[in-house]
Amino acid sequence: MNKVEICGVNTSKLPVLSNKKMRELLRKMREGDKAAREELVQGNLRLVLSVIQRFNNRGEYVDDLFQVGCIGLMKAIDNFDLSQNVKFSTYAVPMIIGEIRRYLRDNNPIRVSRSLRDVAYKALQVRDSLVQKYGKEPTIGEIAAELHIPQEEIVYALDAIQEPISLFEPIYHDGGDPIYVLDQIGDERTLDSEWLEGISIRESLQHLSEREKLILTLRFFEGRTQMEVAEEIGISQAQVSRLEKAALKHMRRYISPN
Repeated sequence: MNKVEICGVNTSKLPVLSNKKMRELLRKMREGDKAAREELVQGNLRLVLSVIQRFNNRGEYVDDLFQVGCIGLMKAIDNFDLSQNVKFSTYAVPMIIGEIRRYLRDNNPIRVSRSLRDVAYKALQVRDSLVQKYGKEPTIGEIAAELHIPQEEIVYALDAIQEPISLFEPIYHDGGDPIYVLDQIGDERTLDSEWLEGISIRESLQHLSEREKLILTLRFFEGRTQMEVAEEIGISQAQVSRLEKAALKHMRRYISPN
C-alpha cells in the first residue's frame, strides 16, 4: 500500500531524521564514521524526492533525476558546516537543485560550446560561494569581478545553458483550467483589434452586390490585377476600377460609420 519504488528504493519506508539526530550523525561522520554517513544519506532521501517533483514535467526518467539528486545530497552532506546556524535542509536543497540543473543542461538537445559552458559553470560556482559567504544573492557585477570576466560574457553564457521549456508547461493553476506558457506569448497577427476588424470587413461585404463582392474577392483576397478581373467577368478594366472604388466607399460606411 502506497509503495513507490525509485531505483529499487521503497519510498514509503524511507526514514526521517530529527535535526538533533542529523547533527549527531554529522559529528560522527566528521570523525570518520562511514556508517554515520550512510545513515545520513538514507535519512535524507525524502528530501531528494521532494526536490525532483519540481522537475517532473521535463520528460526525464524519475530514476535518473533521483540518482543525480542523491549526488547533490552527498555533496551537501560532505560540505555542510556544523558551525553555521543553518538547518541542513536549507543548505542541501539548493545543492540538490543545482546538481539536477547541471545534469539537465548537460543533456540539453541544444548544443552549447564547451567554452560557454565553462564560463557558465564557473559563474554558478562563484555564485554559490558568494551566497554562502554573504548570505544573499550576488549581482552579475560581483560574479564578474570574482572571475575577471566582462559582465556581458557571463550573461550570455548563463542564457546559453538555460534549458528550453515546453509551450504547454503550466505556469499557474488555481483549481480550474491551468495557464500555460503559450497563453502568455503575444502574437501581433492575432490582436483583438485585427480580429474585430476582420469581422467588420466580412460583415460589410454582405452589403455589396454579388458583382462587387466578386471584384473585391478577386482583387484583395486572391491578388488579381484589375485587367485579370476584367477578363474573368467580361467587362472593361475601367469598369472594374469604377466598381471597385464604389464598393470600397460603400464598405467604409459600415466599418467606420462615424
